[in-house]
Amino acid sequence: MSATETTPVTVSARAAKKIAAILAKEPEGAMLRVAVEGGGCSGFQYQFDIVKDREDDDLVLDANGYSVLVDSVSVEYMTGSEIDFSDELIGAAFKINNPNATASCGCGTSFSL
Repeated sequence: MSATETTPVTVSARAAKKIAAILAKEPEGAMLRVAVEGGGCSGFQYQFDIVKDREDDDLVLDANGYSVLVDSVSVEYMTGSEIDFSDELIGAAFKINNPNATASCGCGTSFSL
């Protein structure tokens, strides 16, 4: 990707801070993997996992010095999205602000295109 291209998925400052705090407590080399999988109330759902290995075709994002991985298939569903973190009275959670989603469930963890 050239310097003039934009990153297809971004990480907000709030999410980067939370990801760094979580991964700092994990063994060295731990990374956060974000993926889109079939399922959930609306057809697709986001999966968050802490992993040790990355694939050659992963999109690697920086979160305050820690790596966030998105596999090449998931990037297609997430292009233009922002990984964010919401800490509200009703609970704290990672949120994906995905402009491609045409509908989502009430809990915000699944979506449709």
